[in-house]
Amino acid sequence: MADNVTSLFRSTAAHSPSMAALTRESDGAGPVDFCIPCNPYFPTPAMFEEMAVRLRDIITYYPSSADTITAELCGLLRLPPQCVAMGNGSTELITWIDHLLVRESLAVPVPTFGRWTDQPMETGKRVDMFPLQESSGFALDLARYADFIRARGTRVAVICNPNNPDGGFLHKHAVVQFMDAMADLDLVVIDESFLEFADAEVEPSVVREAVLRPNVIVLRSLGKNFGLHGIRFGYLVANPALAGRVRSMLPKWNLNGFAEHVVFMLKEHGAEYAQSLHQVRRDRMDMSGRLSSLPGLTVYPSQGNFLFVRLPVGAEGTVVRDRMLTEHRILVRECGNKIGSSSRFLRLVVRPQVDVRRLVSGLEQVLYGTSGRGAAAPGPATGTGYSSGTAAVDRLVSQTNGAGTRGLAARAVGAGAPGLAAAPGTGTGMPLPAAASTGAQGMPQQVPQPVAQPGPQAVPQPVPEQGPQPVPQQMPPPVPQQGPQPVPQQMPPPVPQQGPVPFPQPAPAARAVPMPAAAAFPAPARMPPPTGPTPPGVPARGGLTAAQVRGTNGLSAAPATGWPGPQSRPNAAGMGQTG
Repeated sequence: MADNVTSLFRSTAAHSPSMAALTRESDGAGPVDFCIPCNPYFPTPAMFEEMAVRLRDIITYYPSSADTITAELCGLLRLPPQCVAMGNGSTELITWIDHLLVRESLAVPVPTFGRWTDQPMETGKRVDMFPLQESSGFALDLARYADFIRARGTRVAVICNPNNPDGGFLHKHAVVQFMDAMADLDLVVIDESFLEFADAEVEPSVVREAVLRPNVIVLRSLGKNFGLHGIRFGYLVANPALAGRVRSMLPKWNLNGFAEHVVFMLKEHGAEYAQSLHQVRRDRMDMSGRLSSLPGLTVYPSQGNFLFVRLPVGAEGTVVRDRMLTEHRILVRECGNKIGSSSRFLRLVVRPQVDVRRLVSGLEQVLYGTSGRGAAAPGPATGTGYSSGTAAVDRLVSQTNGAGTRGLAARAVGAGAPGLAAAPGTGTGMPLPAAASTGAQGMPQQVPQPVAQPGPQAVPQPVPEQGPQPVPQQMPPPVPQQGPQPVPQQMPPPVPQQGPVPFPQPAPAARAVPMPAAAAFPAPARMPPPTGPTPPGVPARGGLTAAQVRGTNGLSAAPATGWPGPQSRPNAAGMGQTG
């Protein structure tokens, strides 16, 4: 049974399996859901009872047209209906935006909601992905993003605020400035699907600014805010021309009877909705504190109804996900299939405290082996605090004390692996090939290839007296020469010395000696292992940064300017917000 459940994750490309599929493969009871980001406090139990009473009529008869349902929603939002288009979930609207308004290219920060990358690629568009940096907490630097768009020549720009999966937030004034700076693009999309859960800015939405601009669309979700993903309803706001173009392509009955019933219920339940948002924000703070107490677990600041966490070094997200589901009946979102993320990260939905205590207990047992089973995360690493964002690379760096593949090669040499020459002792003066040597001032220097005659070197080690006879298949040791110019393909004859020479002396003119075809160079000197921890987001010695692991261009983002707070603003229900 457990194998059937976990196999569902391997058969999905970009998302987790549905709760219905998980329930069918289990004993009939679904897991505690920390995966699907919806509001756990709305609708209220009384609202569900009311819908249950009306269930027969809701599913028996046709709903009203989309225009009728949209007009009711716009009355709550205090927006003109000609500026709004409602869709069967935000995914339907993203699909039509791509088909109608994206001509050739689209830029989006990653990681983000998968449909913003997958949908344009499915229709042959170029998707320019701007990498959010783990070292800066995945904060989006709008200035760098704008430069990226200009450099790529992208025609459509997307911003998710808050971003999914990390919950990063942008203040309203910064978003408006970005919109105006991109006024010459074909389109700018601001996805505010999770903005109702932000709590540090009074009016964070740019809905009213969007209707005044010719190329801006704001996307909003109702299913996430109202805890009703299964109903599938969302809407966009734009100037009448843009909104009308999308609306004209939508089917007449693209909204179902449940969506109509909920929209017409909202005006009677505004207070309950506002209270549900307030409770989610309180739970987010409590949940963040509890998760932060787990050793090695990093929790990133979030303004969504979810938290983005990095697992301890060496922990594989897929293993943690499967064991949490099979051993503790808890469903979490492992983010290894999100572009720009890795299996080192989980997205955990904010839930009531009783569920969070169960989550924390399960993570303690899975990560640290407190239940008697093996731990998914190894013990604390020694010698490095490096984190690449990819568990396999982290294990490599941890096992080699930061030396990476070079450290593994050194181990193989020390163990006498076949085909590898033993490393000479220290002080031979031979540089490491394909690696950075350290100069006298501790700065990295370019390392010459060993086939070139070396330039001036440090004081040589004492060399025992030896005869001048050459060895056919072995290169003689190099003699320090004056001047930095190497003479390729020529090596001086061995010069006998009488004891150690305190300083390099100019060598007498020597005739050219042809290099043997199969010259055997001494193996490179073994480097001492690095010591001391490396801060997160900084490459360990011989390791990789998270950007290098993911193949990005290494752009770094500026720290976030703060996290918002809520009072009264237009929200998905158009009601005044309290707290």
